[in-house]
Amino acid sequence: MNIFFHILMTNVLPMVIMIGLGIIIQRAFKLDIKTLSKLNFYLFSPAIMFDLLYKTDISAQVVGRILLFFVLFMVTQYIIVELVIRIRGYQPSMKSAMRNSVLFYNSANYGIPLNQLAFAGNEKTLAIQILIMMMQSLIPNTYGIYNVNAHKADMRAIWRTIISMPIIYVIPLAFLLRGFDVPIPQPIATPIGYLSAAFIGTALITLGVQLGNMEWKIKRSLLIDVSISGILRLIAGPLLAWLIVWLMGLDKLTAAALIVSSAVPTSLSSVLLAVEFDNEPEFASQSVFVSTILSIVTVTAVIFFLNLDI
Repeated sequence: MNIFFHILMTNVLPMVIMIGLGIIIQRAFKLDIKTLSKLNFYLFSPAIMFDLLYKTDISAQVVGRILLFFVLFMVTQYIIVELVIRIRGYQPSMKSAMRNSVLFYNSANYGIPLNQLAFAGNEKTLAIQILIMMMQSLIPNTYGIYNVNAHKADMRAIWRTIISMPIIYVIPLAFLLRGFDVPIPQPIATPIGYLSAAFIGTALITLGVQLGNMEWKIKRSLLIDVSISGILRLIAGPLLAWLIVWLMGLDKLTAAALIVSSAVPTSLSSVLLAVEFDNEPEFASQSVFVSTILSIVTVTAVIFFLNLDI
């Protein structure tokens, strides 16, 4: 039990404090969430992604394994969610909302700081988390839009969304420059370093601001559905990840990084999609809020059971 509380205090509580500061600031000053999100999406996130992929020695074989894990994980999660949807007999709008609440998880604002704390800043595990974040950034902007029945979104709109995403340029550029040993000029490297270093703090504050803007209560009519979403995301997620990494025979460090990455709460992307297309916004908001609060305990438990020795 002492180890459990040590993990809670050293790995999870620092994130909770930062998120709490974001909530306080939002309640006091009403910050512009869209501006913060754009800073994270277009500056800090691409910068840390480029910086890590350029500096971290991660082979194409490892990248292939991570992407294979991600595909297996997402497909299996989807099958499980579909079984639950059929058992519950949801209406079309609730079907898509439940899928999004489970399939889209907070691999950026929550996942990267958690990885840094749980693995003591290990570059390999952080590169793994960056790859997961890359995929989790792409899916909500493609499949996610269709999943909420956005009748106005045609293929041209989807492709415009994809080509506007910085990560699709940052990732191959980082791999190419590192592969050919191309040095980054100091006037460019220094700003990238500044932006990269700013990502974790800004991401957690942004998450707090977004949570501070939500209504902190659960409707009785949604209690069962929100609970199901939380169980599938926070408990079934890491258990499923453990099964897949075991079947793939991955090394301990890679396996641990992937399991931890799968244990994070529901992504705010599900809320943004729900609000944008008027698709069960109350359920989406409450799923994010509840899963984020409960993750304080569940994420601590996952790290505890992994018995990390980094």
